Amino acid sequence: MDNNNNNETGFLFNVDILVKSKSNALALQSLIELINGHHGEIVDYRIKSGIELGEIIEASLAAKRKSMLTPSLKSKAADNQGQASSKEQAVPASPSKSLPVRDTKGSQINDWVQSYITSNRLVRLVIEGAKGRVNIPCRILNYVADTEMLSVYHVDEKQVYTYKLSEIVDILDV
Repeated sequence: MDNNNNNETGFLFNVDILVKSKSNALALQSLIELINGHHGEIVDYRIKSGIELGEIIEASLAAKRKSMLTPSLKSKAADNQGQASSKEQAVPASPSKSLPVRDTKGSQINDWVQSYITSNRLVRLVIEGAKGRVNIPCRILNYVADTEMLSVYHVDEKQVYTYKLSEIVDILDV
C-alpha cells in the first residue's frame, strides 16, 4: 500500500458568496455558522469583504484622501475656489473648519477598529454590563462611527452581538 494516498492536502479557494437575509449582520452570521459547521473540512478562513461600512467611515476616508493632496493640487483647488461665487465658498468653508478635529479623532478610531476587521483578528472584549464585567472572545465585524456601535461575532456562542463603545472597557489581542 502507498501511504501517500492517506495524506490530505489543503486547497485554497477565492469565492464570492451571496447570502439572502434581512440584514447584513444576519447574513454574515449565517455564513460564519455555515463555515464553522464543517470543522474537519474547513481548517481556516478569512472574510475579506462584504461587511457594510458606515457612511461616516467612508466620509473619513475621503477626507483623509483629500488631505493627502500634493501642494500643487491644493493651490489649483484654491484657484478654482477663488473663481466660484462667494455664496458657494461660504457653504464648504464651515464644514471644513469643524470637521478636521472630529475626523482626526474619528479616523484614528475607525482605522484602529478597521484594522481588527480586515485582519479578522481574534480579540477579547471586556464589557461592563449589569452583571459586572464580562470577557467575550470575539471577532469584530462592523463599526458604525456615528452611533459608536460595534458588531462582534462571539466565537464560543456563535452569535453576533452589538455593543456601544461606552459599554466596552477594553479590547485585548488574543
